[in-house]
Amino acid sequence: MLSLRNFWRRHRSKILITASVLGSGYFLYRLYNAREQRLADMEREFARQRANDELIKAQLQVHFENVQLIADTTTLPHAMQYLRSRIAEELDLSQLTERLQKGKGKPYTLTSSEKLELWDRLKILSFTQMVVSLWAVTILSLYIKVQVNILGRHLYIDTARGLGSSLLLENVDLIDRDDQQKFLAGADFLANNGLLALISNIQAVVTEVIEGKKLIDLFNTTSFHETVMQILDKFMSVGSLHQWIDYLMSEDSGHSKLGTSSSIDDTVLPNSTNFDQLMVEARTVLSSAEFGKIMGISLKVAVDALVEDMEAQCQSTGASLTSGIPLAKLLSRVMQIVPSLLREASQNQFIQIIWTVPEVELFFTLLYANNLVD
Repeated sequence: MLSLRNFWRRHRSKILITASVLGSGYFLYRLYNAREQRLADMEREFARQRANDELIKAQLQVHFENVQLIADTTTLPHAMQYLRSRIAEELDLSQLTERLQKGKGKPYTLTSSEKLELWDRLKILSFTQMVVSLWAVTILSLYIKVQVNILGRHLYIDTARGLGSSLLLENVDLIDRDDQQKFLAGADFLANNGLLALISNIQAVVTEVIEGKKLIDLFNTTSFHETVMQILDKFMSVGSLHQWIDYLMSEDSGHSKLGTSSSIDDTVLPNSTNFDQLMVEARTVLSSAEFGKIMGISLKVAVDALVEDMEAQCQSTGASLTSGIPLAKLLSRVMQIVPSLLREASQNQFIQIIWTVPEVELFFTLLYANNLVD
């Protein structure tokens, strides 16, 4: 016992230092081990988030493709069929052509002034019918794409918010189905409500542009292209900057609530229904400078396709639009091309050509994907 005390007395400082070192080492070991555990937990969390992000991206791509398919195979064909019947109803030129045919077969049934008046009306109305069809088909197809992308994005966000949840899209229905259907049914507003004003205003511009052109005047591919573009440019410049939107959707559908909002992120409205929100977002997109550019590009592409189709149509009968044909003969071609403009969506070359324009594809990809982040 005495020797133990002597040992402690002689080596106490060394023992205390050794114990202190060992204790500090153990503490540091525990601290290091806890830090390593936290890092491992963080790495596992990051890996889970990365896997989650990859899953979201994969679901995003699949859902985006499904949204486009819905637009192309369901919404657009229905709207196109209805628009076609309404244009045929409001711009029926059969009585005019029948009277002219009778006057041609029986020269004394029409006076010279009556013939001239009928030809003038046919000239104005045939160009009106063609430009109305071209404008309506182009803009309606773009508008429907906007609708389904906005709706699809909302439904996807509702799903992605719960992902940590692995919810399937079908299990999320936060936007009432009645609101969804009501929103997509808005594609018929043009045929139901906006068409008469559209026809009237385009007819006024057509009259201004071609009234002075005589039936013997020659039209070639260049002059025909310039005439159609002049009509469209003048029509789009009439009234306020975005007045044309009122042909597609009710003037008060989100208009008063929109205020000065310039992006979708600014359109969250207090005390608004899902339907109100969807309509406001649609008007915001249509009013944007980006959509204005896409609309201009699409109309130009459609006119280019129209001129090519007219040239092919003329060549099939031995004529040549490149060399030039009299306006009187051109009018029959103008009337004959309208059915192809209003053809069912899957067989409509004008719509298909617009969808292949890179700028149009990119616009709708960004519209859908860029706004997934709240």
